[in-house]
Amino acid sequence: MIHVCSLAALAETVRTTGASHILTVMANVDQVRRPTSVLEANHLKVSMDDIDEPADGFIAPNDGHILQLLAFVRGWDRKAPLVVHCYAGISRSSASAFTAACALNPHRDEITIARQIRAASPIAQPNRLIVALADKALGREGRMLRALDVMGPGNMTIEGRPFRVDLE
Repeated sequence: MIHVCSLAALAETVRTTGASHILTVMANVDQVRRPTSVLEANHLKVSMDDIDEPADGFIAPNDGHILQLLAFVRGWDRKAPLVVHCYAGISRSSASAFTAACALNPHRDEITIARQIRAASPIAQPNRLIVALADKALGREGRMLRALDVMGPGNMTIEGRPFRVDLE
């Protein structure tokens, strides 16, 4: 089982799920503190920004990132859950979880996986560049991107919370 969460929810998600593996996909991965219940060898940190195309000063997802991710999830023994997280738990993590599910289920329909993600999370908004690179690496011939189109955008109003801005 794969669980997706934000950085803020990482420790609690690992604790409540009994996860043995963590996949971190975010910028500034050095700020992530691995829960002590997870072995260091079972935690992959992939440093990338949440962008869909190269931009100065940012690290765009690339083929090397995807190959690292795929090798890591294929090495996961599945005896205990895997937690995939990024900073907010919306884009890079959901794209990486989608990638993992497609890699570990090569004959499963991409739309079915995407719909499962949408049913589990109305805010999931998989990063399209990660998905495009994974689609290519997995030989899915564009089906993963088409599944994202069927899935539709995440509903960002669900997690909105009131806040205030003090002027003085």
